[in-house]
Amino acid sequence: MFTMVPMDPTQGPISDPLRQTYLEHVVDKSQQLRLLSTRDTALLCIDMQYLDAADGYGVFAEPDRSGVSKAGRRYYFSSLKEWVLPNVRSLQDAFRAASLEVIHVRIQALTRDGRDRSSGHKRLDLLAAPGSKESEFLPEVAPEGDEIIINKTASGVFSSTNLHYVLRNIGTKSLVVCGVYTNECVDTTVRDACDLGYFVTVVEDACTTVTPELHEASLKTLRDRYARIVTTDEAVVAVQTEVERQEQSVA
Repeated sequence: MFTMVPMDPTQGPISDPLRQTYLEHVVDKSQQLRLLSTRDTALLCIDMQYLDAADGYGVFAEPDRSGVSKAGRRYYFSSLKEWVLPNVRSLQDAFRAASLEVIHVRIQALTRDGRDRSSGHKRLDLLAAPGSKESEFLPEVAPEGDEIIINKTASGVFSSTNLHYVLRNIGTKSLVVCGVYTNECVDTTVRDACDLGYFVTVVEDACTTVTPELHEASLKTLRDRYARIVTTDEAVVAVQTEVERQEQSVA
């Protein structure tokens, strides 16, 4: 028999009874801060490329055929321009200044015709061929120097690439995640990373998607269960504070 979930009229559905357990043992803020200080944390920038984050290119080359409404496109591109791109760059600058890894994930096939793509990307007709405009990173947040680039052809980067192997090789145990779309590639990557044992932080104002409702819904399900949710300012201060504390302790 179906039973209605009791509601608190001031707070909505009753809180997740496992929230505190996950917050203490899976999210574990103190451990995440420690891993910042020991430089075992990497910034993961997801799909900041022309294929899906530039008006008039890739998915949005023919806007009316993108499947995203005018209102959705207006919200998405305004959020990218007004806060996501500047915030992603602020995160990158902070991580670079602290000599922490900045890793870039993008959608890109191995072949020009995309025959190696996942079946999902084939069904969606989603292709960024090597050397194409669609595979290029947005210049505001593009890789610098020899920063690691991971190419994928699926929503989740862990299921379709060797990222887990690479992270183990460089000693990364914690990830700070930003990029697009919050409810697709970001969400999938965060859940997979958590299942693989990484401590994960999502920077809420350095991610976006095609509606504010989808963005907030994804953050709500990830919050304190799969990841810490913080602002860009909070993330930058944490990087600066923890790295400085570690430097002072060994001075």
